[in-house]
Amino acid sequence: MNLKGLLKSLGPGLLWAGAAIGVSHLVQSTRAGAIYGFQLVGIILLINLFKYPFFEFGPRYASSTGESLLHGYKRLGKGALILYLILTIATMFTLQAAITVVTAGLFSFVFPNSFGIVFWAILILGIATLIVTFGKYSFLDKIIKFIIVILALSTIIAVVSASAKGFNPNPEFTRIFNWDFGDVALLIAFAGWMPSAIDISVWHSFWSVAKTKEGKHIPSVKESLFDFNVGYIGTAILSIGFLSLGALVMYGSGESFSSSGTVFAGQLINLFTENLGSWAYPFIAIAALTTMSSTTLTCLDAYPRVLKPATELLFPSLKKNDSDNWNWLSWLWLTVLLSGTLLIIAFFLKGMSFLVDLATTLSFLTAPILGYLNLRVVMGKNVSKENQPKLWLRVLSWIGLIVLTGVGIYYLIWRLFL
Repeated sequence: MNLKGLLKSLGPGLLWAGAAIGVSHLVQSTRAGAIYGFQLVGIILLINLFKYPFFEFGPRYASSTGESLLHGYKRLGKGALILYLILTIATMFTLQAAITVVTAGLFSFVFPNSFGIVFWAILILGIATLIVTFGKYSFLDKIIKFIIVILALSTIIAVVSASAKGFNPNPEFTRIFNWDFGDVALLIAFAGWMPSAIDISVWHSFWSVAKTKEGKHIPSVKESLFDFNVGYIGTAILSIGFLSLGALVMYGSGESFSSSGTVFAGQLINLFTENLGSWAYPFIAIAALTTMSSTTLTCLDAYPRVLKPATELLFPSLKKNDSDNWNWLSWLWLTVLLSGTLLIIAFFLKGMSFLVDLATTLSFLTAPILGYLNLRVVMGKNVSKENQPKLWLRVLSWIGLIVLTGVGIYYLIWRLFL
C-alpha cells in the first residue's frame, strides 16, 4: 500500500460513515448519555467491537471477489437469499420511518410554525424520491462529507467546552444501569444501530463494487479495508462524543429528552449552542439537517437498489440486459418502501422515541442472523485464503455472535414470558 493508493481508495467507507452517522449518533448516543451518564461508554465500545467483523466483511468480500454480498448469499443457497429478503422487508419500513421522523422533527424545529411532522415527513420523502429519480444524489453526497466533518469538529469542541464546566450530576436524578429488563431493553435500543444496522454491510459491498467499476483506481483488499476502517473508527469516536455531550449537559439534571421529534430536535441543537455559543446555531442546524437528510436519502435510494438485484437473483427471468440501471423493479420496491413508511408514520406513530426504539430493537435482534451469513460468505471457496479473515477476526466474529444472540434471547424471554 502507498499513500496515493490509499487516498484514491477512499469513498465507500466514507459513504458507509455518512449512512451510519444519523439516528444512532444524534439521537441514541445522546439519549444514552443523558439517561446513564458515562456508564455505557465501555458497553458502546464493546458493541462497536463485536459488530466490527460483520461490517468489515462487506468490503473484504467485494474487493476480493468483485461481487456484492448478495451474490455471496446466493452462493450459500436460495434459502440464505430468501432469509435476507425476509429480514430486510421486516425491518426496512420501521427503519426508514424512524429516520424520516427524526429528520422531520429537525425541520419542524428549525422552521417553526410551518408544518407538522407528518407533513414534513411526506415532503422530505417526496423530495428524496425526486432526487433518487433524477440521479442527483452524487452532488449531495459530496457535500455531506464536508458537513460530517463540520458536525464532528463541532461535537468535539462542544464536548471540550462542556467538560470545562465540570461533571456534577445531582444524585437525586441519576440512574444506575442494573441489567434489569428495563435497562437491557434500552441498551438494545441504543445498540441496534450502533454504529448502524448490519444491513448496511450489503450496501457497502455494492458501493465497493461500484468503486471498482469506475476503473480510475481498483482498490486492493488492504486499501478497501483501510477506507472502511477510517469510516468505522470515525463513527465510533463520534458516538462517544455525542454520549459525552448528553452525559455532561443532561445527566443528573432532572431534565430528559422529549419523545416529540420537534422538541427533541430543539434540545439536541441547544446542547451545542449552550456550549459553543448562539453564533453556532446556523452551522449546527445546517449540519444536523444535512446529516439526517442524507441518511434519509441514502436509505431510500439503497433499499430499492439492493432489493432489485436480490429479486433478480431469486427470479432470473426478471433480469434484463440493463440490470444495473434503475427499472420497473426498482420502482416497485421504492413504491412498497414509501407506502409502508408512510403507513407507519401516519397510523402507528406514538412519539419519535417509540418509533426509533422499535426500529433499532428490530435491527439488534436480526443482527446475529445477518452477521452469521456474512461470516459464511467471506469464508466461502470463492474467497482466496489470503483474503479470508485472520484467526483473530474469526474468533471475534463468534464472540460477537454469541454475545448478540445471548442478549437478544434474554430480552425476548423477558418480553414474552416474564
